[in-house]
Amino acid sequence: MTVQQISIFVENKQGTLLKVLELLKEANIQLVASTIADTVEYGIYRIICSEPQRAFATLKGAGISVAISDVFALTLDNVPGRAADAVRILTQEGIGITYMYSFLYEGKGILIFRTDNPDKTRSVIENNNLSYITDEDLTK
Repeated sequence: MTVQQISIFVENKQGTLLKVLELLKEANIQLVASTIADTVEYGIYRIICSEPQRAFATLKGAGISVAISDVFALTLDNVPGRAADAVRILTQEGIGITYMYSFLYEGKGILIFRTDNPDKTRSVIENNNLSYITDEDLTK
């Protein structure tokens, strides 16, 4: 139902992102998905990867400001409108989505998101039989 996401705080200056990517490359960690949200001074680089605990340790060991957290990961049929259907179910239950991004993985859409009520979100996912992935699914 959840996967671990790495959040890296990177300064908005040349070479900072490259340093992060080179460290992950040297550690042979496969990126599955990533997104950057930026402000004037820094960006938050969010990553879903093959070995999140090892990625966290690698980056932390290099002095990079990094956090690891659980985020929800729903699987959707690769058909237009499926993301809207999933978000509608959550919204109708009074759950707010704080951020979201998506990608394709093995022919399925994957919707990554964080909510304002994780416990209720888990219950809604289970009660509505929504399909999801876990970290183990990403390392097959």
